[in-house]
Amino acid sequence: MKEMLEMDYDAYFVGTGAPRGRDLDLPGRREVDEHISIGIDWLSSVAFGHTTSIEGNVIVMGGGNTAMDCCRTSKRLGAETVTVVVRSGFEVMKASEWEKEDAMSEGIPIINNRPPKEFVHENGKLKGVIFECVKPIEEGGRLKYIPTGEPDVFIECDHILMAIGQENHCPWIERDIGIEFDKWDCPILDEVTLQSTHPKIFFGGDSAFGPENIIWASAHAHQAAISIHLMCQGKDPKSDRPPEGLNLISQKMGVHEWAYDAEHDASKRYLVPHANRRRSLENIKVEVELGFDEILGSREAQRCLNCDVQTVFTEKLCIECDACVDICPMDCITFTANAEEDRLRNYLTAPASNLEQALYVSEELETGRVMVKDEDVCLHCGLCAERCPTNAWDMQKSIIHIPQLGSYAE
Repeated sequence: MKEMLEMDYDAYFVGTGAPRGRDLDLPGRREVDEHISIGIDWLSSVAFGHTTSIEGNVIVMGGGNTAMDCCRTSKRLGAETVTVVVRSGFEVMKASEWEKEDAMSEGIPIINNRPPKEFVHENGKLKGVIFECVKPIEEGGRLKYIPTGEPDVFIECDHILMAIGQENHCPWIERDIGIEFDKWDCPILDEVTLQSTHPKIFFGGDSAFGPENIIWASAHAHQAAISIHLMCQGKDPKSDRPPEGLNLISQKMGVHEWAYDAEHDASKRYLVPHANRRRSLENIKVEVELGFDEILGSREAQRCLNCDVQTVFTEKLCIECDACVDICPMDCITFTANAEEDRLRNYLTAPASNLEQALYVSEELETGRVMVKDEDVCLHCGLCAERCPTNAWDMQKSIIHIPQLGSYAE
């Protein structure tokens, strides 16, 4: 990095990811080093064609999407058995639900609540791993794992793929050039501008705040581009940033017409068609997910709840006729006396039990009551707005503007 700074560019953007997979320093680790691979490095080796097979019994440690990639790839490269072992519970694994479902559908068991304790070896050969048995308890709003008292479990294996997370790895950035790092070896950044403690250097993606996903990385690139542009114009990357915007636009086109498809389809999620399992397991080049065809894609799209379309209530237009209450298919609208939230939730026609979802509560109406709507069960069907005789209800689409370089006037 020091060499690049000597080239005296006006700004630098670092987006090198979090390329180092985490390891475990447990008894026996050094002795069985040749039988253990770091998951992300192993997958890279497979992708480039350097690794074309794996033999024997394989244990994959970890519960994220990388672990799911490792176990399914091992199955395709010839492993006799593949077992995923996770230190946490099944419900809190970081892997996507469909990744877990697909792995298990291919006959790969996932064993949870088993943190590793020791790598067992004999004459330099890996024999297996000893795992502790734990259970989750909630303490201070967080999960904590405690021993169950059951005997430790030994699982035999010939190879281990370690997929327990990734971290930043920036050995090429000297530590004496003005960039400060935190205890996790992540650069200390301004979360808005993504500017480091060296004013010319900006970070984005996994190299900024640790592993996330490509959507975050793309957003960081747009944020950093604005910051760099402002800095190069002699402006402040933070105070001179263009503002984000939010507009609500009515979707009403007629008495019973909306500018969006308001009909609710209660169908369950359509599964993406897969290739023949035997064929896909025999050839790693076979694409497993075939994708939706036009018909199935259209059916899946009809399940959309139009979450970008909001029910907007105007108190001064309401005559409290309760027509909206009568027509709501989910009983999510109630007119009642106001109260503290915990009591108000139980006053509703259908009590609102999901505490994570805020209630929509109006200002006080003519009769002293308030309108309360449980957003958690609303279908955005628009029937309340269609039935309302005074247009107190309206369906309005949220238009969010997140500035990008070139999308705003200077």
